[in-house]
Amino acid sequence: MTFKATVLGATACDEKLQDVTGPSSNLKPTFSSIQSEIFDKAGVNGSQACTACHTNVGRTPTGNLNLLDGASYGSLVSVASGEKPSLLRVAPGDPDNSYLIHKLEGTPAIVGRQMPRNGPPYLSTGEILVIRRWIALGAKND
Repeated sequence: MTFKATVLGATACDEKLQDVTGPSSNLKPTFSSIQSEIFDKAGVNGSQACTACHTNVGRTPTGNLNLLDGASYGSLVSVASGEKPSLLRVAPGDPDNSYLIHKLEGTPAIVGRQMPRNGPPYLSTGEILVIRRWIALGAKND
């Protein structure tokens, strides 16, 4: 709990994010950064971390969640989760009630597996905190 409070303090000012984001040292709490550094980035097995499954290229994306650049924002923000329709995938301003955060953290409330599916390793604590920060700031499409 102490670590989380310390890291949240650092990300609240957006200072030295590279110190907490682990493998995504260029990650910032903006949608464009999350798209390029998380959704599009090569995963540990050589496939794209998220777009390997969540794409509409030649098939229906897993969970009807398209994370390709240009489609992902509209598939995530203020859209009900297919697995937990009572929760939005991303609830602007409310990371604790955003199903994306539940899936990334692997909370007991999720249906299915923790994401990204090519884990472990999953996203680092710092990477998830930056996504939380973006959501807390209103999940804007920059």
